[in-house]
Amino acid sequence: MKFKGLGGDNDIITGLDIGTSSLKLVVADSSRRRPQILHIYEESSLGMRKGAVIDLGEASQAINRAVAEAKKVSKAAAKNIYVSIGTPQAKMQISRGIVAVSRADAEIYQDDIDRAVRASQAVNLPQNRTIIHTLTKEFMVDGVGDIVDPLGLSGSRLEVQSMIIDAFSPHIKSLVRAVELAGGDVSGLVFGPLLAARAALSKRQKDLGIALIDLGFGTTGLSVYEENRLLGVAKFPVGAANISNDLAVGLKIGVDAAEEVKLHYGYAVSREVGAKETIDMGKFVSEAKGNVSRRFVAEIIESRLEEIFDLVNNELKLMQKFGQLPGGAVLVGGGAKLPGITDLVKQEMKLSAQIGCTLAEEWEAEGGSFKEYLEDPSFVNAFGLVLWGMDSEGKTGNDDANIKVGFKNFFKYFTP
Repeated sequence: MKFKGLGGDNDIITGLDIGTSSLKLVVADSSRRRPQILHIYEESSLGMRKGAVIDLGEASQAINRAVAEAKKVSKAAAKNIYVSIGTPQAKMQISRGIVAVSRADAEIYQDDIDRAVRASQAVNLPQNRTIIHTLTKEFMVDGVGDIVDPLGLSGSRLEVQSMIIDAFSPHIKSLVRAVELAGGDVSGLVFGPLLAARAALSKRQKDLGIALIDLGFGTTGLSVYEENRLLGVAKFPVGAANISNDLAVGLKIGVDAAEEVKLHYGYAVSREVGAKETIDMGKFVSEAKGNVSRRFVAEIIESRLEEIFDLVNNELKLMQKFGQLPGGAVLVGGGAKLPGITDLVKQEMKLSAQIGCTLAEEWEAEGGSFKEYLEDPSFVNAFGLVLWGMDSEGKTGNDDANIKVGFKNFFKYFTP
């Protein structure tokens, strides 16, 4: 596989989204104004449960195949991999850092900003937890806040309000180790809800106020923005798999058959399904006889989705944003493909709703060959990883204060 006009090895960025049910990989060349998609790969995940590695050997087998696909583009693609963190055990807290401006002329330099951010990271954490992100919400100079970038301003005291996201250290170590066993090098780990927002939301949507809901197979992620600032993130240990499990119990069939029923006949709002519509179960279970009501199937689906959206609503209430986001809700992830789901969101969350996908204008895809992936809501995180990698390496000029990462050297935590 040959690619003409590629940038240097340092320009190849790989995004590896390791989900509960599927693994998605995007390789891109970041040497141009917009990243050029070089290769996309997807297969079933192994050794994962609710976004965390539970079997290192199985997980590394699946990842090994993905890394081999990346190497088909360039060996450098395996040396610069950004990986998603999907565990719901990640937690968020707000912290402040305060420092005195160090120079006699009172001008604020980058080292002052760095010291303030480091001061905000001085939070008490159990030994088994690691900070994965430090996101700056705002800076304050001599008590005056709402400052995005204080560089070059004058003052005697610099404060920063940071959003600290930490995760369970064994989950992080297992994820990194699985990629390393497959022959890949991890350049960064990124919390899933941040990725979806990076790839699928425009600056205007973030300005208006919006909730992004990532309905995955094992977990559901949430990120909320207003005035182009991140208000909060959350991850819940329920997802589309729970719907299939509920159907398996309710219909007394296997989980695989229940998944097929959901995909072919599922609907999110039961009242919109005709009372006389039926499903021939013989199509899914050979020994099954007779039909089941499609509305009954929809009722099971709707009940579980209502539970998930209740969790989302509780987070919005804590932020005092329930029903108060003009941009509405954007749904991504494989679960977002369920017919009728936007209608249920409007009903349950009192917000406008739409299915989201990767913003195509941020990408170069020669000949439109990757259009189907850009339009697929389940690929949003994989594309977001590449964009995040470009942001972290200073290749995009992205000035969103909520994207700037106080990136830690993860590998000092993983040395045996």
